[in-house]
Amino acid sequence: MTIAYIALGSNLGERSDYLERALTALRQTEGVEVVRVSPVYETRPVGGPAGQGAYLNAVAELRINNDTLDLLNILLATEQRLGRVRHERDGPRTIDLDLLLYGDLVHTDARLTVPHPRLHERLFVLQPLAQLVPGLIHPVLKRSIADLLAELQGLRLYGSAPGRELMGRRALVTGSTSGIGRAIALELASAGADVIVHGRRSLSAAEETAAQVRRAGVRGAALLADLSDENACRHLVEQAWPCWQGIDIWINNAGADTLTGEAARWSFERKLRELLAVDVTATMILSRAAGRRMRDGAGGTIVNMGWDQAETGMEGDSGELFAASKGAIMAFSKSLALSLAPSVRVNCLAPGWIRTAWGEDASDTWQERVRRETPLRRWGRPEDVASVARWLVSPAAEFLTGQIIRINGGTVR
Repeated sequence: MTIAYIALGSNLGERSDYLERALTALRQTEGVEVVRVSPVYETRPVGGPAGQGAYLNAVAELRINNDTLDLLNILLATEQRLGRVRHERDGPRTIDLDLLLYGDLVHTDARLTVPHPRLHERLFVLQPLAQLVPGLIHPVLKRSIADLLAELQGLRLYGSAPGRELMGRRALVTGSTSGIGRAIALELASAGADVIVHGRRSLSAAEETAAQVRRAGVRGAALLADLSDENACRHLVEQAWPCWQGIDIWINNAGADTLTGEAARWSFERKLRELLAVDVTATMILSRAAGRRMRDGAGGTIVNMGWDQAETGMEGDSGELFAASKGAIMAFSKSLALSLAPSVRVNCLAPGWIRTAWGEDASDTWQERVRRETPLRRWGRPEDVASVARWLVSPAAEFLTGQIIRINGGTVR
């Protein structure tokens, strides 16, 4: 016999009656014993269409003589008998039965993930579960239910909390072998996220960053793709999803470097083609492909990369090139946010003067210009962008979508 925990919820009809009927059906099922049931909590809907009624939620402790897929089939059959209809994601329902934990089993396949992948993010699950087993240790996160509840309540109350607020999330950061992308990958890992590092050509560089990710006590993997190739973009998404059975955070950081090396000597037209291919087309293809998968699955968040002066303008070839390409992504991100709401959040970061490879070697004239134009009187660091990215994909920013976040030391020009 195995101890399992299931969540019950209802927001249609006689809600308490549906909860009791579900428990009665389980008590009458061979191989299932309902040991304890938590108090019932009334909570507002999370996600789904507007105008839904409030939910009644509870958690039940079961003693099971069935394997996980048998139990899943029992729960689905019980939902069907009680009139559950799945018309839309997170829509209203007579009854919802979710398997949260099955002993200390860790299991993922196409039909079922145990522990429930959103258990630690849902107050309406953690509260009743903590009433039953506050000291139970989550088999993946290695933390007690009471601890997870306390952290989530802190996030909801104060808007942020130190520690591992992204624990259990799965992320991919494009262009993360160096610079801003690398800083973002390591920052997400420090917050507890598993991170896939993407590089263009150098597997060793990608693996090196992935190794640093793993030092944070999370999973790290490396994938290569030339994002100037549209088919390679689609293949990257197809490769990423099976790595850990899904992606929760997708950050499109990769951009064409037309400021340093041989590319600095290219013609305006060649630079334009490269920026349109990598910064614009790739970002749009990747965002749409990843966004559709997130929307059809458990949801997620996408962050794209703009530029603060795309909105205000900057003279010269580089200003014209980057304003056109990054301005396009900033506008696209706002529209994609509307297309994918409410299950997927899409936002855009707009860094200002950040000291990446070009900034390290910039002339004294440019160094002085940066200090003059930035109220905080310094270059931004990749870590400045990374810390905002971490916050933006966390539960603390769950009411933000379709926004452009400037990271530029106060520049308003």
